[in-house]
Amino acid sequence: MNYIDIIDKIKLPFRKEKELFSALYRILGFYPHNISLYKQALLHKSVGKRNEKGRPQNNERLEFLGDAVLDAVVGDIVYRHFEGKREGFLTNTRSKLVSRDTLGKLAQEMGIDHLIMSAGHSSSHNSYMNGNAFEALVGAIYLDRGYAACMRFMERRILTQLINIDKVAYKEVNFKSKLLEWSQKNRVKMEFRDMEQTRDENGSPVFTVQVFIEGLEGCQGTGFSKKESQQKASKATLQRLRREPQFIDAIFAVKADRTKMEEEPVMAAPDLEKLENPDFIVEQEKTEEPERVVIESPQTVLDDLTLDDITATPREKTREEIIAEAEAAAFQDS
Repeated sequence: MNYIDIIDKIKLPFRKEKELFSALYRILGFYPHNISLYKQALLHKSVGKRNEKGRPQNNERLEFLGDAVLDAVVGDIVYRHFEGKREGFLTNTRSKLVSRDTLGKLAQEMGIDHLIMSAGHSSSHNSYMNGNAFEALVGAIYLDRGYAACMRFMERRILTQLINIDKVAYKEVNFKSKLLEWSQKNRVKMEFRDMEQTRDENGSPVFTVQVFIEGLEGCQGTGFSKKESQQKASKATLQRLRREPQFIDAIFAVKADRTKMEEEPVMAAPDLEKLENPDFIVEQEKTEEPERVVIESPQTVLDDLTLDDITATPREKTREEIIAEAEAAAFQDS
């Protein structure tokens, strides 16, 4: 190895560190004081690096710290920005801003994903990697420059340039419609049941509803309106469907039993005549009645015509005589 190669090899780490400084400045808006903190924030556990004492070196501890700092910083910002809003609204807005999906998208937008050191992994293999690195960077900022620097970073670099806090706050994801869409697509029965209605310490009504899918208990939701409680119950149930495959298996097992019963041949409806005249009733033996003759005239139908109106004579009349007398009586009445 010649002298020039040795010089280039020595310069390489400095060049890489200089590039990292520049990249972090573009992302953070300031130069780091302790660059090792930011290196650790960008070190994924898959690398398997350890220090001289054998302890793992990765960004998990900084991620834990950054998560807590983010909650405090974003909670502070949301509290001051939305004056007079209820605790539930503030909590929901903060949750949207610090969700794993939001942080992952921010990391990609800012280029943090290109700085992460991992053992051949990418965000497509680990959807949480970018969001975790973002949190770890916030933890590094906190240790390197303090809480005020974290606040400036979120206000000036994130909420001013990348996120419209008002749009995030008032954008409502309709979890109920998503759950209904899922149930209809999979042809499973889903319903909301009112479980409880109480009042809070201020006398405001509080509603609790629960989702039932194929008769199985889903999650509950509580809110100041039925709409809010249904949204919360739907969101929690959707999360459970994603996290618990056994819950989905149970739902489709019940559905299979139900559809099997529905597809079985339906027993014919019972014969009402047989029900009204059961076989165990022995009918009395009937004597033959004399044959009755019903005469239909062109003008009227005599449904109730009998031989009672015909005067009997000592001589037994023939069939022809009986018919003739009946016809005469019929035409006379008409």
